[in-house]
Amino acid sequence: MNSLLDQLEEYSHSDFYGFHMPGHKRNVERFGAGLPYGIDITEIEGFDDLHHADGILKAAQAFASEVYHADETHFLINGSTCGLLSAIMGCTGKGEEILVARNCHKSIYHALYLKELTPVYLYPEFETELQLNGEVRAEDVRRELELHPEAKVVVVVSPTYDGVVSDISAIAEAAHEHGAVLIVDEAHGAHFGFHPYFPETASVLGADVVIHSLHKTLPALTQTALLHMNGKRVNRRRVKQYLDMLQTSSPSYVLMASMDRCIRLLGEPESCRMLFDGYVEMLGETREKLSHLKQLELLETAHFDRSKLVVSVKNVRAYSGRALYQELLERYHLQLEMASGSYALAMTTVGDTKEGMERLVKALFEVDARLALAGDADTDFGTHRKAVRSGSQQESGLQELANLRAETVCSIYEAGNRRYNGSGDETARLSYAESIGHISTEYAYVYPPGTPILVPGERVTEAVVSVLLAYRQMGFQIQGLEKSDTIEVWING
Repeated sequence: MNSLLDQLEEYSHSDFYGFHMPGHKRNVERFGAGLPYGIDITEIEGFDDLHHADGILKAAQAFASEVYHADETHFLINGSTCGLLSAIMGCTGKGEEILVARNCHKSIYHALYLKELTPVYLYPEFETELQLNGEVRAEDVRRELELHPEAKVVVVVSPTYDGVVSDISAIAEAAHEHGAVLIVDEAHGAHFGFHPYFPETASVLGADVVIHSLHKTLPALTQTALLHMNGKRVNRRRVKQYLDMLQTSSPSYVLMASMDRCIRLLGEPESCRMLFDGYVEMLGETREKLSHLKQLELLETAHFDRSKLVVSVKNVRAYSGRALYQELLERYHLQLEMASGSYALAMTTVGDTKEGMERLVKALFEVDARLALAGDADTDFGTHRKAVRSGSQQESGLQELANLRAETVCSIYEAGNRRYNGSGDETARLSYAESIGHISTEYAYVYPPGTPILVPGERVTEAVVSVLLAYRQMGFQIQGLEKSDTIEVWING
């Protein structure tokens, strides 16, 4: 059977003329611009319908489930966000309790709001020496399920944005002992299971629902993702109902062809080896070289996705992850994925080249050498080094982040109602300091990775404000707040 891309290309060269959407009418010559007009179609005869798949798209999704060792797989053209929303909303009843890893993506918090769920937070360990959030532990899942027997869904993120992997097999066992469904946000682990250098995918480790972002670590276009379902604990009809509600009714055939092409590369043993063998060898060499940095340090936890290059500046006085990120961008034209307080993150994938890896290694060793020479001086680092003169506030703020625990007063849904449906005199916008003690009606987070520091319905504490001020001092933009220097709070709460 033809791949979706093959069939689209064949159709683009045929004499079929379309009196249907989209409006460019596959007129490549007229509209040009290098865009794939020729294969951009709608649900026409012979090309199936994602929402009622019974032809080429049904076959493509079935093949994806085989490749990922899942019972059932669905294409997501609204990204992992759509999959996470559908999974959580399809597996829960309105107003129920749910166990959620606190370091989850903001889309999971949006699902809590939409279904009026009450979260019970699972806090990952904090690796003090590395200054990284660590794993969610199975014993914590088991303990919280014993304390909250009404909770029937557990949601964890593994790997994290930083590459930390939790013991999914043990967590699945703990969840299933209490009759709970395990949903794993494995968005950053779509490459898991295809080479022994990387961890196994959650789909074979007992997870009931797994979400992958193909575009994050594999050769697929942005916005492409997969939702996998396994076993009999999941109400699949309800999850699929939410997929129908939340996915666009005009799914992009360009995106779906990208997914199908990517999965076919993974599913054919020879092409899969070609994708991963050279990449893994190159990545291993790069990590070995970077292990010899003196001032900077390549981080890795006990269970880790080694495709992530987490370069720490924790041993360098008055220099932040943000400063390293900016240094690499402006001086070397190397665009990293993200920066945090004490590290910067370079994502690698099967699409990387030897030249790109060598440029990164060379740049990091040059920065490392200048840091060693500069010592306490600002020489040769200009505004980057001056901008991060830490002081006690920044250092104490990041320490507070490690120990931050939410003080939940009301649900995200109730707090949202106060903000959007209140009389107008129930909320006020206050400075960080003035907001202490009040209940927030807004989110506050640094993106990426999008893990909330403050969630609607939580009390603003001195610790929260300390963390927010520390990130602002390091040059990060606090997102989620309508105005970056104030927090809207429920003043009578």
